[in-house]
Amino acid sequence: MKSTARTVGFKPGERNIFFHILTACNLACRHCYINREQHGIQQLSKEQLEQWMALFADPEKTSNMIFLGGEPTLHPDLPFAIRRAKELGFCVTVDSNGYLFNAILQRTSPRFLDFLSFSLDGPDPATNDPIRGEGVFDTCVANIERAVKLGYNVSLIYTVSRKNLEALPQMVPLLEHLQVKKFFIQVLGLRGKSARADDQEIAQVSRQQWLDTVPAVASMAAQKGIHVTYPKVFLASDEKFECAGLAAENFFIFPNGRVYRCPLCEDHPINAYTIEDNRLVKNKGLAEDSFFSLNVAEGCVMNKLLQPDTIEYDEKGTPLYRISCCLLKQEIG
Repeated sequence: MKSTARTVGFKPGERNIFFHILTACNLACRHCYINREQHGIQQLSKEQLEQWMALFADPEKTSNMIFLGGEPTLHPDLPFAIRRAKELGFCVTVDSNGYLFNAILQRTSPRFLDFLSFSLDGPDPATNDPIRGEGVFDTCVANIERAVKLGYNVSLIYTVSRKNLEALPQMVPLLEHLQVKKFFIQVLGLRGKSARADDQEIAQVSRQQWLDTVPAVASMAAQKGIHVTYPKVFLASDEKFECAGLAAENFFIFPNGRVYRCPLCEDHPINAYTIEDNRLVKNKGLAEDSFFSLNVAEGCVMNKLLQPDTIEYDEKGTPLYRISCCLLKQEIG
């Protein structure tokens, strides 16, 4: 039976907090979006972890806490943060590159961690390691197997670029073998290294390449019982554009105290909020949220402003398609 993707609209009362607890990492992935000039080089203290999480706790709403880095397992207090986040009522995920430092599997538990998410960008070392680093594939796969044996719910993130698009279908048998429960297919963001590097291999795929490959692979994985999520990216002519900055609550926290509402803006000092003296402060003046309500023919106004080369036009200057909010997802399974 064919599986059909459904667009998951923004749900009132649902919140996602993407908490970068440090920017240090043991890898140097070719498409890393961390920009230390903009995001800081700090590692938050145990006290800051607890205080900053409390700023976003809301017992009246469903809130997801996603711990990221850099590599979050490099932080020795991550097990404490996981447990405290669960006590505050969050659904908790850790996004790791697969190295799992500081004995994280032994120092926390599936009781506190809802999902442990790994990143792979290929179904084998030949595809993955030129992007993420030598030996990364084998290390990541071995640690996925360890996590599954210990009872953790495991998800996997695959960032699609020109370098690895053709290998995407080969991920399905690997996911099934590893007993991965959720598969996230990501579009390559033009942030960090991807925004600065002149690297044609690590570049965004075309609209047609995305549409020809990603939905089909998502359907293949869903047939194996894997829940698949991927960004909508392109809107059909009859689909309504909606901005998560207006319709949802998403916060992207960095260790220098910047808090963004839109991930496209993270290379720029236009964050909507700042954490100062353990208070969430709304920034004055021209910030990212000043633009969210603008209605443009291209769809996402921030994409139009910050990534205009991703849009194609006809001879009259009319966009050939609209870009959806990058946080609008499709799901199968």
